[in-house]
Amino acid sequence: MQLGGPVKTLDSFAKAVALALVAVALLADAASAQSTTPVSGKKPNIAFILMDNLGYGELGIYGGGVTRGAPTPRIDRLAAEGTRLTNFNVEAQCTPSRSAIMTGRFAIRSGTDSVPIGGGFDGLTRWEMTIAQALSAAGYATGAFGKWHLGSVQGRLPNDRGFDEWYGIPRTTDEAFWASEPQAKAADTPLEYIMEGRRGEKSRDVAVYDLNQRRLMDEELTRRAIDFMKRSVTSGKPFFAFIPYTQVHFPALPNPKFAGRTGYGDVPDALTEMDANVGNILDAIDALGIRDNTIVVFTSDNGPEPVWPWQGSSGPWRGYYFTHMEGSLRVPFIIRWPGPVPAGRVSNEIVHEVDIFPTLADMAGAEVPKDRAIDGVDETDFLLGKTEKSNREGFPVFVADRLEAVKWRNWKVVFYDEQRDWWTPPAKLGVPKGYDLITDPKEEHPETGLRNSWVATPARQAWTNTR
Repeated sequence: MQLGGPVKTLDSFAKAVALALVAVALLADAASAQSTTPVSGKKPNIAFILMDNLGYGELGIYGGGVTRGAPTPRIDRLAAEGTRLTNFNVEAQCTPSRSAIMTGRFAIRSGTDSVPIGGGFDGLTRWEMTIAQALSAAGYATGAFGKWHLGSVQGRLPNDRGFDEWYGIPRTTDEAFWASEPQAKAADTPLEYIMEGRRGEKSRDVAVYDLNQRRLMDEELTRRAIDFMKRSVTSGKPFFAFIPYTQVHFPALPNPKFAGRTGYGDVPDALTEMDANVGNILDAIDALGIRDNTIVVFTSDNGPEPVWPWQGSSGPWRGYYFTHMEGSLRVPFIIRWPGPVPAGRVSNEIVHEVDIFPTLADMAGAEVPKDRAIDGVDETDFLLGKTEKSNREGFPVFVADRLEAVKWRNWKVVFYDEQRDWWTPPAKLGVPKGYDLITDPKEEHPETGLRNSWVATPARQAWTNTR
């Protein structure tokens, strides 16, 4: 669809980002001004499991599993016990996605709109408030176990951003290659370290994050997360366990216990390991007797890998991370809270990861910041099955600092060409294209003519009316 109108008008629309975000902020501030109270008398525990570069088409419940050489029975069962979303949307890269989860704000606001390359300057703006800070203020024990990617120097690590304790890597898994590169060693390139830290103390280096440690990492994250949950239950405090695993980011090297398990290579073996680790978290929750009062969330930070030989699957969509394609934006999302959250429910309503902060804050009785724009909307009633409709109909699609598209209901209005090389910015279109994601889920056939140019109006409104 060629959306009519002069290029000047389209440019003006794209340049209106700041004004539009202010308008979104006014709506969000009004929503956050409402009281946030827990939906039950006792504060629920929260186990938030975030996979790294897990595509929409990897899990059995999303059409993957055996078709990817790796059944995922534990995660599939989790979906049957809770609510599964088929239109859950994220930012296009690791760092922006994690920033959006932590702050409830689009990453372009926070100095985190792109992945820092090669261990360069990085970090979430210090005046941002994280969901860990909000939950900590509400009486929660908070622990992070995994990949952070929102700052790698003292003052910007998880124990500086609301977590009582953390263990993991400050940046990303591809840096695990560096330790085995002779030229990197000769150049005295600083290596990435596994780190751990506690609130009020400096984090310390534990071990170089090399390819051997890469294989062992997620097993250790699981062990530490379970230990944290046990200690929190013993202390009588509700917990927020943030578990951002490192699989299946390249290199997707499985734990030695799973290497060769499927007979199909590293990625299926890593997917099998992932399912087992999630199963261990769920078993620990059951063993602690807290199943009925624990919210479990399972999702991914962005779409799948395009890197051979570790490519992931986008399922019915097309594209990989770093793009505005549906394969980049749509990821699995499962939430289980026995009783409050309906079991076996599947919804195609639009939800965005910025909605996680205000939603979990409401469920936990925590405060959402009122001194800044919050782009997320509270989806509590929707996820609890009190309404069939999400509080969101659309959202802007940023890739790095570019407004590349707007998604509204079943439509996507695209301002940039399709990105083929995921490191190189795509060309800006003279006239936007429109895709009906119901009839054209792979975004292969933009409509021609002006029959559906009306969609430009609600797409613009998606900036100022997220409901």
